[in-house]
Amino acid sequence: MTTSDANPGSDYLVLSRGQWDAGASATDIQKAIDDFYVWHDKLVAEGKMKSGQRLATPTKLVTRQGVIDGPFTEAKEIVGGYWFFVARSLEEATALAAQNPCMAFGLQYEVRPVEDERCSALKTSCETPRTATA
Repeated sequence: MTTSDANPGSDYLVLSRGQWDAGASATDIQKAIDDFYVWHDKLVAEGKMKSGQRLATPTKLVTRQGVIDGPFTEAKEIVGGYWFFVARSLEEATALAAQNPCMAFGLQYEVRPVEDERCSALKTSCETPRTATA
């Protein structure tokens, strides 16, 4: 058994952010998209990626004040879709993201480890206010 078989890795959420470069031709962008799907299918077949989905444009934000229609001006970047890498480290997952052919035309990728534990108010997490002490 190899090391990669013994430790297949953890899930890392990948958020596709941004928009295509305004000056890029539709032909060049379509080639990058086609190359993306070849890359995507290869990584899925190798067990290094789990498929996600593109996100549609309509948006609503649900808060304790109610439901607000988007898009939201406070969002500095557009999230266009998501998928998951299966990797042994954040560095390995980001190295996979860096191979994405669509980066050449303006898209960016946020890679975040998926937390295996349930949320707890007693443990610091991404939802914990910066001024709070846990």
